[in-house]
This record gives sequence, structure tokens and C-alpha cells, in this order.
Amino acid sequence: MMKSASAVKLGVNIDHIATLRQARRSLEPDLVAAAAVCRQGGADMIVCHLRQDRRHIQDADLFRLCAAKGRIHLELSAVPEMVAVALKAKPASVCLVPESPREVSTQGGLNLRKQAKAVGRAVDKLKKARVATSLFIDPEAANVRLAKSLGADMVELCTSAYAQAEGKGRRAAELERLELASYLVAEMGMTLHAGHALDYHNVRPIARIPHMAALNIGFAVVSRAMFVGLKTAVLEMKLLLS
Repeated sequence: MMKSASAVKLGVNIDHIATLRQARRSLEPDLVAAAAVCRQGGADMIVCHLRQDRRHIQDADLFRLCAAKGRIHLELSAVPEMVAVALKAKPASVCLVPESPREVSTQGGLNLRKQAKAVGRAVDKLKKARVATSLFIDPEAANVRLAKSLGADMVELCTSAYAQAEGKGRRAAELERLELASYLVAEMGMTLHAGHALDYHNVRPIARIPHMAALNIGFAVVSRAMFVGLKTAVLEMKLLLS
């Protein structure tokens, strides 16, 4: 049985605001100001992905965001260079994600079987620094169990297969995969997040998945903000989770 979504928190990813700024290598839009507006609209945390190629978020952005008021949830790859930056910036939490230099956006969850050693070392370092740690995974039981064995505090289930599914039957099947994974995450004592390709039209069923604690959404919100403003775009998404 699906739950009420009243407790589901909203993380707003501001990477694409940085993408706009980087188009001119300018100072605007200012990301700290953008984060403040997102919080005014109801965002519970600000999400950003510091990529190895620094295509949008820059190191200086991360340090400014972490120094400002409010929770920062940082996404990055499990390579030592990136983990070292996170340890210096000290965000509230970190989600380790796969990363490829050619991708336009993240293409799915971590391959924990192949990356277990690197991910495990990153988790250990972050937890020693008292940074809550999440792993971005596809909604499969083996991934959830591996995430637990590697010491993750949270997992973020990748929702791209659900969002991109064509037809009611296929989408229902993907939603069921996410729901089944949610029960195992809860059983193993980890906090449940989800995200990727969620928008104003498909988010409600995900928000109602049992044990869902937070949804992390960026592109849809920033795109909507072009027409209604950032604060309103965040508020509209937040209302869909309530």
C-alpha cells in the first residue's frame, strides 16, 4: 500500500543554473542567491554535482554553498580527487554517482560489483569525517545489499527507467521495481532517496513509494523556472509531494 507523501523532502539540484552562468563565465546567476530562493520556495536541501570536468558547478561554488545557510547534498564520483574536495567543503551529505566524460547526464546507477573497492574507500573516508553518505543505484536487490555492505547511510534509487518507460504497463512495472527496492532499503536500515528524470507529470507515484524520504530534482524545476520564476517552480514541485 502506498503511503501519504506528506513527509517526503525535496532536494533541488541547481547544476543547470550553473550551466547558464558558465555559458558566459560570468558571476550571474549567483548560486548562493539561487539556493536561497529555492529554500524560500520550499526546498529542504540544495543538491549539486561537482563533476571532474567542472562543466557547471565549480569548487568555489561548492565552498560558498556549504558556508551559507542550509543543507547541501553533494553528488560526485568516487575518485580520490573528488572525495578530497568533499572532505574540505564538508557538505551535510554526499551521494556517490557514476560519471563518464562523454555523458550529457548520469546514465544509471553505480556498478557496485566493479566499483566496490573505490566506492568502499570513499564511503569510509566520508563517514570518518561524519559526512552522511548515499549511493546512487539502480533499483535491484543486489545493489541494495551491496550498498549496505559498503557502509552507505542512504541510497538514491535511479528513476530514469521509470521516467522513460513508454506505456502504462511498462511504467507500472518500473514503479513496482522501485517499490520492491524501497522495502529492502528500509529493512536494511538505510534512508531512501530517489531521483533522475523526474518532472511535474511523473513525480507523484514516486513520492508515494513506501519509506521514501526525499526526492532530488533539478532539470525540470530549472526549466519550469524560465516561465514562472524559480521560487514558484520549486513551490509547485513541493506541492506535488504533499
